[in-house]
Amino acid sequence: MEDTLNSAGHRLRTLGWVALTAIAPIAWGSNYYVTKEFLPDGSALWGAAIRALPAGLVLLGLARKLPQGSWWWKSAVLGVLNIGAFFALIYVVAQLLPSGVAATTMAISAGVLMLFAWLLLGERPARWPLVGALLGFVGVGIMVFDAQAGIDILGIVLSLVAMVLSSAGFILTKRWSEGMPIIRVTAWQLVAGGAVLVPCALFVHGAPPELDLQAMAGFGYVSLIATAAAYLAWFTGLRHLPASSVGLIGLLNPVTGVLLGTLLAAESLGLQGLIGMGLVLGGVLLGLAKGSRRRSASAREASGRDAPAGESVETG
Repeated sequence: MEDTLNSAGHRLRTLGWVALTAIAPIAWGSNYYVTKEFLPDGSALWGAAIRALPAGLVLLGLARKLPQGSWWWKSAVLGVLNIGAFFALIYVVAQLLPSGVAATTMAISAGVLMLFAWLLLGERPARWPLVGALLGFVGVGIMVFDAQAGIDILGIVLSLVAMVLSSAGFILTKRWSEGMPIIRVTAWQLVAGGAVLVPCALFVHGAPPELDLQAMAGFGYVSLIATAAAYLAWFTGLRHLPASSVGLIGLLNPVTGVLLGTLLAAESLGLQGLIGMGLVLGGVLLGLAKGSRRRSASAREASGRDAPAGESVETG
């Protein structure tokens, strides 16, 4: 009975971490639509800086702690990978591609996260998360090539570059941040990334663009919700869940992007797109459900091994 309760508690905790982590890809999926519809184009570096720096300063004010020791250079590295280069590339991608296509190309990060986690963390991908990721990739491919005209190849290439950089940064964050409060790690790299972007934006674009009320509201959303809140949720998920599971949850990014592009921006979504979206969601559910069961079974086995000699572990 006790073992059954422990297993149920483990599943509930895992579900809670999954739900929290899902905030990030859903917010990021909405970011493409907001950027395309509400933010000024032609100033990618300023757009990235205005997104990153306020979010970082807000979180730094809450964390009330500056980096120490090696975290100065680690914050700089993560700030460039996860924030500086990534945000600038995504800002351009959002202007070049339809919202749904921009989001779906980033979904390949599920597989790249698994690869980097294997190489850098020793987390060998389990069978079902891999199957779920492959199923999601098929769905992504179907959505991307769903008879949508005018897809800019440069946008696809830049999106893939951004995806590789951020995937490496996410895994390094997971590796380096053990034992460190997530809000501090998130704040430091957002501020570092924003600090790198500001002088680059001044050099490339000159003075920052004038913002009307619509643009200010848009930047408020992408900075506080799609950046500060989203990165806190994402890095928290990376700490408590395997990278393979987090990568699968990231597939909600394209689903959100396609839905918002279809419902709000009049982008086309036919039967082929619906089938692709179904495959993506099916891959997420399959990989997470099977992965959760496997981890629960492993926890029960560990509990049995750790039981004191002479005592039996109840199985209910």
